[in-house]
Amino acid sequence: MNIQVLGAHNCESKDSKLISLLIDDTLAIDAGGLTSTLSFPAQQKIKAILLTHQHYDHIRDIPAIAMNFYLSGATINIYSTPPVYDALTTYLLDGKLYPNFLEQPQENPVIKFTIIEPLKTEQIESYSILAVPVNHPAPTVGYQITSPDGKVVFYTGDTGPGLTDCWKYVSPQLLITETTAPDKYKEFAKESGHLTPSLLKQELVSFRELKGYLPQVVVIHMNPRQEKEIEAEIAAVADVLHNSITLGYEGMQLHL
Repeated sequence: MNIQVLGAHNCESKDSKLISLLIDDTLAIDAGGLTSTLSFPAQQKIKAILLTHQHYDHIRDIPAIAMNFYLSGATINIYSTPPVYDALTTYLLDGKLYPNFLEQPQENPVIKFTIIEPLKTEQIESYSILAVPVNHPAPTVGYQITSPDGKVVFYTGDTGPGLTDCWKYVSPQLLITETTAPDKYKEFAKESGHLTPSLLKQELVSFRELKGYLPQVVVIHMNPRQEKEIEAEIAAVADVLHNSITLGYEGMQLHL
């Protein structure tokens, strides 16, 4: 399994892209920085997109990739929960702001949207996919993805503290999660459903107590302006836990 970090941040600039991951060139997770980081031929290789929740920085490029597929006469499969479908049809693909590619063209709509049921394993393309609820103000699911050869990655999506129930359902070799802000914003992070390094540490301790091990950890969704501070605090957490915890970055390649 090859995992490419297309977007690793919660704010966009020339050097930082919004959240998006790409697995084996064919399966995308979230679409904040999907079209802005991939060539047209690379976009055409994507067979399915998993969306964690409906916040703008995770779904922004859906209209753009839909237009690209429409112009090439192709279709794309999107999987997520009902609130994401509602947000797309109400705001981004409402037929006014942008064409409703969930219904156009009528004979064969560009987007094939499938509602995914949390805690029920689905076969999507060649992968076994399990959506697991996490703790965020908007209804959010993380995704455990198991490849045909048994490699397992779990991406939490945006989440705050309180992942004990989530950990019961996943056993990844690689955990991709978020650390939005440094510890001086811990209370803000709790209120807004995000993690800081010390909050992440608590969740990883909970994981190890439950599972008896810690996977390799990569964190994304950082505020670029605070990244150096986050990086230093994450390094201290990694040292205390004696585990690999690194910051993701645009273009990062991970192999399982």
